[in-house]
Amino acid sequence: MKKTIYIVNGPNLNLLGTREPEIYGANTLSDVEMACDKRCKSRGYALSFFQSNIEGEMVDQIQKAGAKGAALLINAAAYTHTSVAIYDALKTLDIPVIEVHISQPAAREAFRQQSFVAPVSMGSISGFGTNSYLLAIDAAIDSLL
Repeated sequence: MKKTIYIVNGPNLNLLGTREPEIYGANTLSDVEMACDKRCKSRGYALSFFQSNIEGEMVDQIQKAGAKGAALLINAAAYTHTSVAIYDALKTLDIPVIEVHISQPAAREAFRQQSFVAPVSMGSISGFGTNSYLLAIDAAIDSLL
């Protein structure tokens, strides 16, 4: 059985901790990665954690997750609302995919309420700050049991 949880993060998430902390909180992406690594290890899984501002690099990681991973968590950030390329890549996977958001897109601007990720995900976890990642890890691993 594949034992790695892949987490792919999209544009501007490298600015966590400084970008709009009233929306995204004070944790940095490094803080999120450390918390996710700890949670994965506590559940017997390894973590592959990735962030890019470049759509094609995200697609490459999605494809890698499909080949090598047990599950994929994706916070596509702004690409959630615009990327057919990410939708198409996710559609090819036969592993659990969970959409993750720190904020609650449904409570934000109208354009953020359209998701190209949700239709090809088993579920979405949003609005719980960076704890959304930990909840998604648990959901992904529980779905594999």
